[in-house]
This record gives sequence, structure tokens and C-alpha cells, in this order.
Amino acid sequence: MNCRVSNRFAVFVFAALWISTTTFGQATKPTPAAPAAPAKAAQAAVEKLDINTATKEQLMKLPGIGEAYSQKIIDGRPYKAKNELTQKKIVPEATYSKISDLIVAKQAPAAAPAKAPAPSSTTKAPAAPTKAK
Repeated sequence: MNCRVSNRFAVFVFAALWISTTTFGQATKPTPAAPAAPAKAAQAAVEKLDINTATKEQLMKLPGIGEAYSQKIIDGRPYKAKNELTQKKIVPEATYSKISDLIVAKQAPAAAPAKAPAPSSTTKAPAAPTKAK
């Protein structure tokens, strides 16, 4: 009988230790989604480069874009869409795939039509009546 009690006590202690280690062990594991959130927020904060207004130096900071490609991009302006870089054969497809998430082709606002001159605020004196003969 003494042996049965000690076996039950050993099973109880083992079960208690097993439950406590699995419960506390899960609480200390870091979640993998936490480190990715700041990186995503930082990437969203980066503004895309407008290929219609960027300087040569700004374009050269893009991956795969050197002095020659940046000059070709400038010479091919204006762009209606960023994929025109490959359609017009300005940059190769491999280079475009590296920079497509980093660029945008913004459109210049349409020029407003020329307005007619506003009527002047000065009034002319009425013409003098002519004498009838």
C-alpha cells in the first residue's frame, strides 16, 4: 500500500511539473508577427519617388539605376504610368522589377484654360447727344 501511495504521488508531481512547464513555456515565446510590424510601418512611411519630377541624383539612388539609366529616364519624360519605362525600353524588365515598388508616375495638373479679362470697374461717361439737323 505504501508503494501505491508513493507511485500516485510521483505521478501527481510529474503531471504538475508537466502542466506548469507547458503553460509557462508558451507565455515566454515571442510572437513572430511583432518584429514584422515596425518594418512594414517604416516601409509605408517611405514615399515613392516620382519619375516625372525626380532629379538625376534621386534616380541614381534606386537599385539598378546608374548614371545612364537615370539620364534615359529624364530624357523620356513625361510618363503617364510607371510601366512606360519598360514599354519605351528605357530600362530592362529586370531593373524595373527592382524599382517598381519604389516609384510612381504622378501626372502634372491640367493647365486651367485662359480666363477672359474681367470687366473694368471704371465706367465711361455716356456719349454726348448729337444734334439732329
